[in-house]
Amino acid sequence: MIHMNKKDIGEIKKQFTPDNCTVTRLCGCYVDGEKNKLAQLKEAFLSLPEEEIFKYFEIFRKALSGTIGRNLMNMEFPLHTEDYGGTQEFLMRLRESRLTDDQLLDAFYDKVIASYDCAENYLILLIHAAYDIPGKSTDGLEMFDASDEVYEYLLCCICPVKLSKPGLAYNAQENCFQNRIRDWLVEMPDLGFLFPAFTERSTDIHSLLYYTKKPEELHDNLVDQLLGCVLPLSAGNQKETFHTLVETSLGEDCDFEVVKTIHEKLNELAEAKKDDPEPLALDKAEVKALLVQSGADQEKLTDFDAQYEACAGTDAPLMVSNVTNTRKFEIKTPDIVITVNPERADLIETKMIEGRRCLVIPVDDHVQLNGISVRTVPFGEDVSGGEAAGEEEF
Repeated sequence: MIHMNKKDIGEIKKQFTPDNCTVTRLCGCYVDGEKNKLAQLKEAFLSLPEEEIFKYFEIFRKALSGTIGRNLMNMEFPLHTEDYGGTQEFLMRLRESRLTDDQLLDAFYDKVIASYDCAENYLILLIHAAYDIPGKSTDGLEMFDASDEVYEYLLCCICPVKLSKPGLAYNAQENCFQNRIRDWLVEMPDLGFLFPAFTERSTDIHSLLYYTKKPEELHDNLVDQLLGCVLPLSAGNQKETFHTLVETSLGEDCDFEVVKTIHEKLNELAEAKKDDPEPLALDKAEVKALLVQSGADQEKLTDFDAQYEACAGTDAPLMVSNVTNTRKFEIKTPDIVITVNPERADLIETKMIEGRRCLVIPVDDHVQLNGISVRTVPFGEDVSGGEAAGEEEF
């Protein structure tokens, strides 16, 4: 299934600048922690003062920032939501109104307030924009006189509104320091969504792009009640799912070398695809192939398909950025934590030493202990060869 990628998102974010602005209208509703509407705003966006426009641009760009699969998630609408009275059909009517229908706006705010669990004040921001998509030549250059589609969209941002911190401030008129007046400040959004999706530089009314500041706080109720979309696994749940699949599928074969190989192969995949606009994801067959390539016994993977579907769902892929940390290779025991440059995981191996299985790490003279350079062998000892000269046992 094709979804919005980094290039698609970047193209929309570029519109939130003075030279490229396509926003036509801005609406908003200020809500307190008891779900009361305190104020509403309706503005022709370009009529706002320049300073305010720049602040709004910052908020809009933030709602399209982060990692796809962590902070940004492509979501599809089930077919029934596109029928009259469905969530997708409601958003379509809201978009077609260009935010000029007060009844639709009030209904939208009511839906957000009813489904968004928040004990503090917040601001619901909603914009309408119309982007005349420039055509592109075969060499990728934009042709501004060759547009054949206008992408009309809504962007919703839900921003916390918090009281500024108390403190002293300088009063230039009085030439003195005095207690600062505390104001209610609009912060960067906690969540938001772009509807419809902008996929392969075209309108996709069957999908949207969802933003969450905290990957583990997806606000399930709002996604279900307001958007009606199927919520994907969070980044943390994807990681736990992958770990469970590896441990369950490998069983007794889940040893150090196999798991190290899995990590190395994931790093190789991530490195090979780092410049691709599409996020790197593994489906059920690809996860199974990864385990086999890493040394898992294929005979022990007979129930893998059922295990995968039980953990992740039938068609749900796992984002590589969620299931592995490509910047760190970490080994943990109850008493020891070892962090290794992921490109040098090959330095770690397991050996039987005096009847005990040990992790063995070759070291040289460049070793520090709490920031102090130390020798790894006693002074005067022969370091010309031998296991004891270049390896530390843990």
